[in-house]
Amino acid sequence: MSQESIAVNPQEAWNAAFHQLEMQLDRASFDTWVRGATLLGCEDSVFVVGVRNSYARDMLQHRLYRNLRRVVSDVYGKAVELRFEVNKIPEVSEVVEADMPLFRLLAQRELDAETPAPLHERVARPQRPELPESELNPRFTFDRFVVGTENQMVFSAARAVAELPAVSYNPFFIYGGVGIGKTHLVQSIASACQLRGMRVIYIPSEVFTNDLVDSIRQRSTAMFREKYRSADVLLVDDIQFISGKESTQEEFFHTFNALYTFNKQIVLASDRHPHELETLEARLRSRFEGGLVIDIQPPGFETRVAILRDWAQERGLTISTKVLELIASRVKSNVRELEGIFNQMIATQQITRGSLTADLAEDLLDGYRRPRYQITLSHVLEMVANHYSLPVTDLTGPRRSGMINQARQVAMFLSREVTTSSLPQIGDAFGGRKHSTVLHSCNKIAEEIEHNSILRAIVQDIRGCLLNMRS
Repeated sequence: MSQESIAVNPQEAWNAAFHQLEMQLDRASFDTWVRGATLLGCEDSVFVVGVRNSYARDMLQHRLYRNLRRVVSDVYGKAVELRFEVNKIPEVSEVVEADMPLFRLLAQRELDAETPAPLHERVARPQRPELPESELNPRFTFDRFVVGTENQMVFSAARAVAELPAVSYNPFFIYGGVGIGKTHLVQSIASACQLRGMRVIYIPSEVFTNDLVDSIRQRSTAMFREKYRSADVLLVDDIQFISGKESTQEEFFHTFNALYTFNKQIVLASDRHPHELETLEARLRSRFEGGLVIDIQPPGFETRVAILRDWAQERGLTISTKVLELIASRVKSNVRELEGIFNQMIATQQITRGSLTADLAEDLLDGYRRPRYQITLSHVLEMVANHYSLPVTDLTGPRRSGMINQARQVAMFLSREVTTSSLPQIGDAFGGRKHSTVLHSCNKIAEEIEHNSILRAIVQDIRGCLLNMRS
């Protein structure tokens, strides 16, 4: 009997191909992407294969497709096509342990536990959007970035990265102050690469940390690893916030190395130069500095006027050059504040149905920029010291007893909330402490008041007294 006359059962062909793939692929790849895949049907030589999640679907469709198609075609006896669909109910798979601290920790926890967690819990993925691309702001594109002499260089470098990922500058590290365009440029790179069909992951560093924590809780170690290592372009905003987080730095170090080794683009944004991230591990700092490190400057007067003019044109508004220049001359700190004042002026104009004159703009700027009573760092220090029945010198001095330390951290937290002082300025007011110490204190109080009702009441009481000083 000829081979052509033999009726080949698609399910049997899939089963045979499945076992061949298990022998041909390395264990990590097979366990992560292929194990748990099932044949859902076959029509006109198209095998429809069910997989447990979209990550497996994308990997099989784009990275392993040629190998899988060859094996299935050989077993089936003729050329086939494969289509992958996500199963509604995830299949159970084994957990792959990698030789990284996170995964060694998980393996040790399994050994130490009297009753191992159910297998499905180890591979379950947290219920969150599967890809962070949806967080891209559609307004943050290269076309909408107003280029001035002060940011021409960083803009040109960002365009070069978007046009030739992993060729021009890798890694690409942007740093600068708050609200001056870092996120706009980073997301512009992400959008441009996404339009070219590349797998792009844009995240704030906090998301990376949260995913790491979720992977520990859910034991979804393989998915965590492959999610980030399968990216063509990884963009991380506010990378400075991984400083001091040992586990996050450890995992990001391995992620960075894996992407860099396979010539994938890495883009990072921070409020400081890498060498100023004092609690960042030296091995990460050296890798960040190994590419192009470039700062972004605040927009100059002409650029601010151009930004305001673009915003007005987008809304179909006609605003005199005199008013635009008045706003630009008064708001010099950052684009975010510039946008806030611009929106407030447009809202006032629409409510009053009047024209936005220079006098009206002047009045609005005076009210926005100069509150009736300015709370200073001295006010915060005095108010907190009085509440804790301490002299102000205890808050600014070196003593670190329990109550003094808490009072000092509360004062730093409130200083950041109710004054316009920067972190270095707050540190100077507290006896010349570093801005990283101030940031740590602020973050600690912010975390503690979430679950400590007594401390939350103290902070609310002092904050209320400070704000009442304005009335």
